[in-house]
Amino acid sequence: MSAGDGAAAATARAHPNIALVKYWGKRDEELMLPAAGSLSLTLDAFATTTELRLDPDAAEDRFELNGEPQSGERLSRVSRFLDLVRERAGSPLRAVVRSRNEAPTGAGLASSASGFAALATAASAVYGLPQDPASLSRLARRGSGSAARSIVPGVAVWHAGDGDDSSFAEAVDAPELAMVIVTVDERQKAVSSREAMRLSARTSPFYAGWVTSTEESLAEMLQACRERDFTRIGRITESHALRMHAVIQSSEPPVRYLSPTSIAVFDAVVALRERGVEAYSTADAGPNVAVLVRPGDAPAVAEALAGFGRVRAVGAGPGAALLPADAARGGEPA
Repeated sequence: MSAGDGAAAATARAHPNIALVKYWGKRDEELMLPAAGSLSLTLDAFATTTELRLDPDAAEDRFELNGEPQSGERLSRVSRFLDLVRERAGSPLRAVVRSRNEAPTGAGLASSASGFAALATAASAVYGLPQDPASLSRLARRGSGSAARSIVPGVAVWHAGDGDDSSFAEAVDAPELAMVIVTVDERQKAVSSREAMRLSARTSPFYAGWVTSTEESLAEMLQACRERDFTRIGRITESHALRMHAVIQSSEPPVRYLSPTSIAVFDAVVALRERGVEAYSTADAGPNVAVLVRPGDAPAVAEALAGFGRVRAVGAGPGAALLPADAARGGEPA
């Protein structure tokens, strides 16, 4: 039994990220290259822990999520990703994958980002692929675009690049940031991000403008991070989130992720700013809202928003890594 220079099994943990400059749309579906760059904050909560174990006797991969065996598209998506890993490693061996999400799966809290970042990290250790952050980011991107950013701790910029090698995420120096996550609905969304992205790119009359304005917003955000200008970071974050949801809603047929409660949270955050508490809302492709704050303001903002749903204050989190026992067998933590 052999899988390159890897181990027989590895366990990795990765955290979701919330985009401050959003990723919405691809220019290459196979390579998962984004239409524009993006920037995010990796969180210190809602982790995915993934164990991957080789099974030399298996004819196909097996995948368990939160203790439940998976089939259909979820299993196929994991197996397609592992096919790419096996091709690169020159190994035919199938695997058993067991993942556990601390966040609701498919509810707009970036569970696919943490999931594929953890899977890429564990699979690279087991199949003997490179485990430096840039290589892991490129690999994770092939499973879920935003997973490229969950390899990286704290604030990460995902370069759109001009091909596979140049499209990866890396860390950005930025002021200390925190978020208040308001979970207004834990149900899996009816339209997946991947499906809605394709629909927006194909049918929204505003899509071309979205792509060019996103590149402009990213350049402004990187400058704001360099200058450690929290106010500018917050304003870009909220504006860009509303632009993304406007593009999604302009698709044909329209897709609406934000619920009335989501909008009420956005309004409540505006009211907080009017009272002198600096906070800015964002939301990925789902109804749940993340509120960007300075760390010292997180408790007060969490208290103010407690009536809208389950509320949790979170900070900047670590990058994807092998758990210590597996790191000793499979390589250095990512």
